[in-house]
Order: sequence, then C-alpha cells, then structure tokens
Amino acid sequence: MPEYLGTEKIKEIFKEYGGSDNNTGSIEGQIALFTFKIKMLSEHLKENKKDHSCRRALLKMVGKRRRLLNYLAKKDLQGYRALIEKIGLRK
Repeated sequence: MPEYLGTEKIKEIFKEYGGSDNNTGSIEGQIALFTFKIKMLSEHLKENKKDHSCRRALLKMVGKRRRLLNYLAKKDLQGYRALIEKIGLRK
C-alpha cells in the first residue's frame, strides 16, 4: 500500500469532511474515508495487477460508497452536491 492509514489521517479526514474528528458516524466523513481508501487501493492495483483479493476489497468499497452516496442524495441533496464537488468524484 502506498500510504499507511493511521489514526491521525483518519481524524484529519473526519475533521475536514465530518465536522469534527470525533464525528466518525457522519455520512460525509465516511464517504471521504472510503474515497481515500479507494484511491490508495487503485494506486496499489496499478502496480500489482494480479492482487485479486485487493481488487475484491476495492469493489466492495466502491459499492459501499455508492450506497452511502445514494442515501445522502435522498436525505440531503444540497449536501450531496457539495460533497461531490469537494471530493471531486464527478468530472
């Protein structure tokens, strides 16, 4: 893996997207954390093409992030659009 995901990095992500570093249940923070992990695994898979367990984990994370995004879009459409813009998921 290119970067170790320590508690400092997790707290930083939740502080930036979830409001506070202790608010680990916020949907926005969880989506941002999954996005960070997905980027890490994508970089890993570019170098290690035959790592199928990593590929499966990546696909599971993408699906979980998609479900959270769908929930956020139903719950708070403006927040969904702001988060998509901030993270840069859609081009």
